[in-house]
Amino acid sequence: MTATRRSDRRPADGSPVARVCVDVPLAHLDRPFDYLVPAELDDVAVPGTRVKVRFAGQLVDGWLLSRADDSGHTGRLAYLEKVVSPEPVLAPEIARLARAVADRYAGSLADVLRLAVPPRHARVEKEPRDDQPASVAPAEEPASAEEVADPVDPRGWRDYSTGPALLRALTDGRAPRAVWSALPGEDWAARYADAVAATVAGGRGAVVVVPDARDLDRLDAALTAVLGPGRHVSLSAALGPARRYRAFLAARRGRVPVVIGTRAAMFAPVDRLGLVAVWDDGDDLHSEPRAPYPHARDVLLTRAQLAEAGALVGGFARTAEAQLLLETGWAREVVADRATVRARVPAIAPTGDDPQLARDPGAATARLPSLAWTAARDAIRADLPVLVQVPRRGYLPSISCADCRTPARCAHCAGPLALPSAGGTPACRWCARVAAAYACPECGGRRLRAAVTGARRTAEELGRAFPGVPVRTSGREEVLTEVPGGAALVVATPGAEPVAEGGYGAVLLLDSWALLTRADLRAGEEALRRWLAAAALARPAPAGRVVVVADGALAPVQALLRWDAAWFAGRELAERRELGFPPAVRMASVTGPAEAVADLLAAARLPVDAEVLGPVPADEGRERMLVRVPRARAAALAEALHSAAGARAARKAADPVRLQVDPLSLF
Repeated sequence: MTATRRSDRRPADGSPVARVCVDVPLAHLDRPFDYLVPAELDDVAVPGTRVKVRFAGQLVDGWLLSRADDSGHTGRLAYLEKVVSPEPVLAPEIARLARAVADRYAGSLADVLRLAVPPRHARVEKEPRDDQPASVAPAEEPASAEEVADPVDPRGWRDYSTGPALLRALTDGRAPRAVWSALPGEDWAARYADAVAATVAGGRGAVVVVPDARDLDRLDAALTAVLGPGRHVSLSAALGPARRYRAFLAARRGRVPVVIGTRAAMFAPVDRLGLVAVWDDGDDLHSEPRAPYPHARDVLLTRAQLAEAGALVGGFARTAEAQLLLETGWAREVVADRATVRARVPAIAPTGDDPQLARDPGAATARLPSLAWTAARDAIRADLPVLVQVPRRGYLPSISCADCRTPARCAHCAGPLALPSAGGTPACRWCARVAAAYACPECGGRRLRAAVTGARRTAEELGRAFPGVPVRTSGREEVLTEVPGGAALVVATPGAEPVAEGGYGAVLLLDSWALLTRADLRAGEEALRRWLAAAALARPAPAGRVVVVADGALAPVQALLRWDAAWFAGRELAERRELGFPPAVRMASVTGPAEAVADLLAAARLPVDAEVLGPVPADEGRERMLVRVPRARAAALAEALHSAAGARAARKAADPVRLQVDPLSLF
């Protein structure tokens, strides 16, 4: 039934052949299968349609990849059972991209297509349609200078030396690749809208991916202002089945030239793709939690390579992966000169350097040192809002014995106890059991103290410190989009900071140790990313001040003080190259029961220069092994692991093993 080799063999009845990817999540079946097309389905069974086929005695879903006149299979071929819909939802470009992504991440094509094509919504397909593209130039060749729209005004990009050149290249139909470091206070959504408008002016389409719904709303408003209504669609899992499928069909049918969205949009079909862009690629929301666990940045860069399109990777911070693009020459840097940076940044100061400790000896241990308190007071006196970033949500997410400082743990599962409110009862964060009669197992004490302070407790403390000043919180329970001007205290967790009208008068970055001491390869990079995103919301100096409660000698703090994400990214990449960590090398994690992991690695024909590291404990009694190879051997590593997983699936091994190539967390 499979077609791995071509021949001149034609079906006996003369029926054409359809090559189908069956939706079966087994690694050893990751190849197309040949089926005959019955005469009654010949007109509707076109490449890209959803079909149903008989496979191993069961009726399963599939995607029709291509048609042929003959098959390399020497046995009897079955017929297609049904064409689910005549709508060709799988574009040829996306099919090629899905295959490339599956190969890169040691996954199966069916798994990637499940991510790329949203579930069918029959009612939406039957809605009246207009097949005439509304916004894409109909010419097959790139539009000439006379045919394109008026050039995009580059004023917003003039603060960056190569910014106007980026827009010109997009308008001219070229494929520039750029890594952009945004200035503080920058309207990044407007700059992305400029880049998209330049691409559309050149007669091509664009795909832009952002981390979350708040960023998507900002970009949606910016694009509507530049392109006008109805010339782009938004794709997000939060839209609901009908709205998401309607937007997908609008893009697939060529009715709009631009698709924006969260990671659900990274596979969006766009005619004549000219630009792929991702904002804040260090955000972990860009990483897909379903197999084969692709990252939106890498999918888009692969897509740019296959489609010969432009690429834009932007953010206030810079990841080591983006720095690698620059050092290898794949992309060019778009940054402002140091004089422009100094004119735009707020005044940034740490609380742990020697001058501050000399003035305030308690600053080394205080949660809100005098420098931070003074900055907040001055901003409020000037009738300006104050942003306070707190890494942990909740009230007291971690507590300990007030007498001996032993962490309070659950008696049933040993999970950490938390206090939900000032008058609340301690409860376990893992199993939710209430510990009303908690007694310390070390000293028998019953009094509890805060070990980690959350956002709600911080808001309560600040409310007492600044009576009469409005206090608002933004976090998991309620994320604010923006706050009006005027004196106010806004306590937010990272990623939930609202935009203030005119900018914040002060930004306080508390509990820096919670970010910097995480057991994670990206701890410093992630801390700087979150700090820069918050500091970018402050007014320029002297009206705006940023206080980070941390030692000024630390590398992430130094990068924040100088607003130099490029320096930190280069330093980070150099250290990872020296230690042999991604992205300087390609690394895969193999997680599962110990025997299953050992079985898979024993069967895998790993490259000769592969290093196997571990095992290390994983969750739920499993273990993890890491396999490291040079980047040049990345394809061989992925193929070896995928083949070994297929061999285990073929012999119906009981215990599952999870494969992840370049996982976000290695520990």
